[in-house]
Amino acid sequence: MPTIAPYRSVLLALMPGATLLLSPLAQAQQAEAPVTPAASESPAVPADSPPPPPAPAPAVPPPAEPAKKETPWYEKIRIRGYTQFRYNRLPSFRVNDDLINDQGDRFLGKNNGFGIRRARLVISGDVHDRVSIYLQPDFASVISDQYNVAIMRDWYADIFLDSRKEFRLRVGQSKVPYGFENLQSSQNRLAFDRNDALNSAVKDERDLGVFFYWAPAEIRQRFKHLVDSGLKGSGDYGVVGLGAYNGQTANRAERNDNLHAVGRVTWPFLFGKQFVEVGAGGYYGRFNVSASPTAENPYALQGGENNLVDARANLSLVIYPQPIGFSAEYNVGQGPSLGEDATTVIASRRLRGGYAQVMYKVDDVLGVSLIPYVRGTIYEGGKKFETNAPRYDVRELEMGVEWQILKALEVTGAYLISDRTSSRAPYLQQRGDVTRIQLQVNY
Repeated sequence: MPTIAPYRSVLLALMPGATLLLSPLAQAQQAEAPVTPAASESPAVPADSPPPPPAPAPAVPPPAEPAKKETPWYEKIRIRGYTQFRYNRLPSFRVNDDLINDQGDRFLGKNNGFGIRRARLVISGDVHDRVSIYLQPDFASVISDQYNVAIMRDWYADIFLDSRKEFRLRVGQSKVPYGFENLQSSQNRLAFDRNDALNSAVKDERDLGVFFYWAPAEIRQRFKHLVDSGLKGSGDYGVVGLGAYNGQTANRAERNDNLHAVGRVTWPFLFGKQFVEVGAGGYYGRFNVSASPTAENPYALQGGENNLVDARANLSLVIYPQPIGFSAEYNVGQGPSLGEDATTVIASRRLRGGYAQVMYKVDDVLGVSLIPYVRGTIYEGGKKFETNAPRYDVRELEMGVEWQILKALEVTGAYLISDRTSSRAPYLQQRGDVTRIQLQVNY
């Protein structure tokens, strides 16, 4: 198309109204004609303009992360423990050197001074994501007249059946899930010794077997909190616990082909601001008794039958000290025992008993925590694991206070009023008082 640019000024001079006619035509020509500046021309750039940004560097891929090195299992192992030192010869209102308790405090009675009640060392940890171990020897056991003998208390593996670790099998020698105080560690318990009523069910609280435990992850954390916070929890033995075990108690050979079966259900919950735990359980099996007749007392099994019915059921209630606390347990059942009338005849007989305890936790008293407590215990029944399965009648009242001076140091003082059957033939009833003090070192 011929351009009109050279004739534009002439046309405008001759015809002033030609602008309206020329504008559309000129705009069309400008749209068609590409604007190509001369090679010598360059766009005008202000003198003070910043230089153009440099062209971006080509992207460099990030270096590959080094493969994570798996922590060796032996670096996951933890070691802890505690030791209890006792002295039982402080002044009392009614001293009786014939008052003894071989199952509990072996430093009762005459010719006793300072003693080491427990010297525990715990080795535990995860050897795999699904397997953990727990090994606990005690270096303060008593065998015959030899004190401070090392013996195995716990030696087991937990095998977790799911990734959340809510279901697990415990295989080995461990605590039998029966009752609350039996499962509570002596490191956490207030009273000096476990009550006779439930502790007579399982000597040393342990046996060799296989146990199944289940608890939701949040309840497992709650079990841990009730121990770590100083509220005297029992530890994590599941909301549901089921198991089969030898039945002759820890570190003893099985003496028949009949396993014991045990079951327990418990649930810790918040009632307002107070933690409460209720539980129930029981076990069944047959027990083989050791009989040792003497010239004075011809102890013998009734009808020569030695695999005696051994069965119990229990209920428990724990109100954790925040600051007032209360705990109580009671069990009934049937087990090997001498008779009240037939004092030399061993048979499976009825038993019953329990305890109740009141406590009060006071924090920040001169920089320490105090927990005074009062506990009463009753028990009528046999001690199956003692020679001749003597029948016990126990009435005890213990009043004490625990000073939690440091996390690593606790002191407990207590006064015991006791009326109990002696654990040595001819199993006479003894009455006496004992003032005791215990220093516990945690590590």
